[in-house]
Amino acid sequence: MSASGSQPRINRRRFLRSAAGAGAALAFGPAALGQSHAASSSDEINVALIGAGSQGKVLTEAARRIEGVRLRAVCDIWLYNRKWVSRRLKAYGHECNAYENVEEMLDKEKDLDAVIIATPDFWHARHTVACLNAGLHVYCEKEMSNTLEGARRMVEAARGTGKLLQIGHQRRSNPRYIFCYEKLLKEVKLLGRIVAVNGQWNRAVHTPLGWPKRYEMDAATLKKYGYESMHQFRNWRWYKALGGGPIVDLGSHQIDVYNWFLGARPVSVLASGRTNYYEKETHEWYDTVVAVFEYETPAGGVTASYQTLTANRHLGYFEKFMGDEGTLVISERSYLGQLYPEPTAQQDGRIKWATALKEGYLTASKAVMEMVDRMTVLQLAKALSVDPSPLPITSNAAATTGAALMSCSLSIPMNKPVHQPHLENFFDAVAGKAKLTCPADVGYETAVTVLKVNEAAEAGRKLSFKPTEFVV
Repeated sequence: MSASGSQPRINRRRFLRSAAGAGAALAFGPAALGQSHAASSSDEINVALIGAGSQGKVLTEAARRIEGVRLRAVCDIWLYNRKWVSRRLKAYGHECNAYENVEEMLDKEKDLDAVIIATPDFWHARHTVACLNAGLHVYCEKEMSNTLEGARRMVEAARGTGKLLQIGHQRRSNPRYIFCYEKLLKEVKLLGRIVAVNGQWNRAVHTPLGWPKRYEMDAATLKKYGYESMHQFRNWRWYKALGGGPIVDLGSHQIDVYNWFLGARPVSVLASGRTNYYEKETHEWYDTVVAVFEYETPAGGVTASYQTLTANRHLGYFEKFMGDEGTLVISERSYLGQLYPEPTAQQDGRIKWATALKEGYLTASKAVMEMVDRMTVLQLAKALSVDPSPLPITSNAAATTGAALMSCSLSIPMNKPVHQPHLENFFDAVAGKAKLTCPADVGYETAVTVLKVNEAAEAGRKLSFKPTEFVV
């Protein structure tokens, strides 16, 4: 309770009516909000896909579901990819032309409004700049580029052309993440002061990607587009000239969330990158990395650790934010979402948690929620502490409630592919109905943060960030 004796205000209905609530789309608890749809007007947005590999296929599956979006062209250097995606789109009523070369596509397709770029990282800058200069809005997969020079050119091209450039850090548009950031962290301050962050993305062993022999590209075509062999083309993420390594492939999604949720940029990073499992002859990039960032926020210092493994998938991927009043574990995988109140938090903090439970932002087991319904906010706050004093219910119920409430669920169903809300935001911005959630400047800040991990691992020591590094 505050000094004036009033309780913290957590008004669920007020939030749902707000712009943040509308963007969040789904809330914590049993009730669902309405979901937005891109391009709800009768005007269609004509789109091309550049890069029809594994990520391009994922984005295609999300984009084809969005009302008002028509996929008109597919561009990929590999015939196998072009045919697969073209046939898939035509099966869903998207009549599209297929191209090997981006320049040819831009020359022939005069009715395009936007492109989705999902080529390997080392092509991002060239493809993005070409499309922006052609007058198209661009959705480019993360990382912006495998070099900061390339990322800078992308930012400059977006500014110079006035076209939109969305970077594919899709958690920025995920309703679960928006709700955590806007409501639980910024408004309610449910965690209190954040003091530490931890995250990971662990993957199981992967064998090299192969290809159908009859679709093998010839050496001249491979060389033309920057590859030494079909093996390198199919496994480009292992090569330093083509990608940024696992910290870029996996970690950039989550390290972007660190910057976002903390509202800050790191001041330093220390990292270890090693090849512990794969053969160094086949994997130029390390397979294991652990990084430690230091942040200075208005509330104080924060230490943030991150790891990615590529030979063990234990616990998958998540981000964990730890404060003096509670802990948030969040992931695109809803079963990993949990909230844990600190039992030693002061009464103000425990009342915030109790109010959140009463208002339906959080949920626990059915038995516990039945008890929650019978308790007042102050009784719940008491149950959240380690104080053994009896509550005005049976002692067994009090003990059960106090233990069970130490873990609250983030039950937010997401009945869409994880990339769809981010694409919806992009197309809504193209239609003039929204602002980008991850524009070029934000994507560049993340690129600076993440690419420095590789530098620190190579240097074997802590590296500092200058504020000017994050700005183009």
